[in-house]
Amino acid sequence: MRDRIVFRTVTALLLGSAGSALASQHLPPLEKDARARLEASPRHGEWVSVPAAMGDKVDAWVVYPERKDPAPVVIVIHEIFGLSDWVRSVADQLAAEGFIAVAPDFLSGKGPDGKGSSALSPDAARQLNSALQPAEVVARLNAVAEWATRLPAATSKFGVVGYCWGGGMSFLYATAQPNLGAAVVYYGVSPDNQALARVGAPVLGLYGGDDARVDATVPAAQQEMKRLGKRYEVEIYEGAGHAFLRQQDGRDGANLRASEKAWPRTVQFFKEALSEKGMSLAPAQAVPASLADPQCVCGEEDWSAGTTAAGAHTAAALAAATALN
Repeated sequence: MRDRIVFRTVTALLLGSAGSALASQHLPPLEKDARARLEASPRHGEWVSVPAAMGDKVDAWVVYPERKDPAPVVIVIHEIFGLSDWVRSVADQLAAEGFIAVAPDFLSGKGPDGKGSSALSPDAARQLNSALQPAEVVARLNAVAEWATRLPAATSKFGVVGYCWGGGMSFLYATAQPNLGAAVVYYGVSPDNQALARVGAPVLGLYGGDDARVDATVPAAQQEMKRLGKRYEVEIYEGAGHAFLRQQDGRDGANLRASEKAWPRTVQFFKEALSEKGMSLAPAQAVPASLADPQCVCGEEDWSAGTTAAGAHTAAALAAATALN
């Protein structure tokens, strides 16, 4: 009887470990494993130079999914440390899920000899990233979105996902670009309440429970988005810290548990929101009809929309995002 109990216990532990290992294969890698994951990827990835406004150019890493029909686009917004191998590996994992994934380098042209993140130390990248102006961030996102959605293999649907500083920029972009289909925010600060009135896409926020600096900005945004009748879904993972998806081996397993919940949630959110049918802007839970936004009506070619509308509220959000990373 005792041997049978021991056997069952060991079997359960082995199956649990196998399940966890299998799940981790469907997550972006740990930071230290990012380069190896990229080198082993069966998907086509390449560097591109995207033309932007006023003669600007944005270097970006684009990865294509293996599918026979056109794919929606997801733009990956990097952390305050610039475009890294880990961020590129996130793009690769999104492509594995069926999206055309584009990771722009917002430090393009700002490094030595006109280079970008690859020529900068993390400290130098952080300093330059902190100096980025809201209008430039939005204009570069607009340029990348326009370029990507005009690819022969792409649909016209696109979303954004960002991490840390990029998480704040993802939420900010939802206030600035009416064509946006969805925004996913990983542990990034929220815009102020006045800016939230301009949100025209569903937003998913994913946060670590032990990240009080960022989490403190969430309740006010939740309350205001609910009042406005707009969809802002929030998940806060107990015990997980800031940057849990990049640091899955941290916090005594809490970061991995958070990642195993957050990543599938991200993929499902994008698949629904960027489908032909799309996702309602109204909250998942019913709100009074008088509060609900009926629909976001957007012009097909108005890619400059929101660049100047960001204004002082966007500047404040950018400053807060920089301070909290």
